Amino acid sequence: MSYTHPVPEPAAILQAWLPFKHLLGVTTVTTEEDHARALALIDVLLDAVRDDESHPLAEILDYLAEHVQAYEAGQASIPEAEPRAVLRFLMDQHGLKQSDLADCAPQSRISDILAGRRGISKETAKRLARRFHVNADCFL
Repeated sequence: MSYTHPVPEPAAILQAWLPFKHLLGVTTVTTEEDHARALALIDVLLDAVRDDESHPLAEILDYLAEHVQAYEAGQASIPEAEPRAVLRFLMDQHGLKQSDLADCAPQSRISDILAGRRGISKETAKRLARRFHVNADCFL
C-alpha cells in the first residue's frame, strides 16, 4: 500500500512546528516543569474538547496526554511490598472498609489477609486487581 498524498518538505513542517511549539510552551515532557505545563494545557483542552472526539483540538489533547503518561511511567517506581500491605494501602487510598470488598472476597477472608493469617489466592488477586485497576501481581 502506498501513500498517495504529497508529503510536505521539512522546511514547511518546521515553519508550522516552531510557532505551534512556542504557543504551547511544551511538546515533549522530560522535566517536572514540562509536566506541569502539559497538565495545565490538558486541563484547558479538556474544557474545550469535552466528550467531542471529533473536536479539532482532540488530537493535541491526545498527543499531550501520551507524553504525560510516558513521563509519569518513567518517574513512578513502586517499592516492593507485601501483598497485604498493598491491599491495605489501596483500601486506605480509596476510603474502603473490609466489608466494601465483598465483590472480591468475604469480609472474614479480607480480615485474615490483612492480619497476615492468610495469603491472597490467584482468584482473589484477579478480583482485587479488577477492583483497583492494577496488575494482579501486586497481590501475589
